[in-house]
Amino acid sequence: MIITFTTVLLYAASDLPLRGNPDNQMNQRESITGTEVPGNYYIREAYHDAHTPNIVTVILGDYRSVDTLGEQIVIFSAGLICFLLLRKRGQNDDE
Repeated sequence: MIITFTTVLLYAASDLPLRGNPDNQMNQRESITGTEVPGNYYIREAYHDAHTPNIVTVILGDYRSVDTLGEQIVIFSAGLICFLLLRKRGQNDDE
C-alpha cells in the first residue's frame, strides 16, 4: 500500500513544473488566456494596496479574505463536530 502510494506521488510530482524557471507559466506576467497572473500582482502591489509589510497577511486578509473566512468556518465546524462526537458522556447518558 505504501509503495503504491509513493509511486503515485512520484508520478504526479514528475509532471510538476520546475521551480525557479523564469520561462515557467506561473512566472509570466500574463496567463494563457491573456489575463494578468494574480501572484505577480500580489507581489508587486501588496504593500501599496494594504500598507502592511507582510505579504502573506495581505494576501490572506485583504485579497482572499472571503476564501479565508470560508476555510476558517469549515475548520471550526469540523473541530466542533469532532468535539461533540468525542466528548465524554455523563453517567446518565448510558442509553
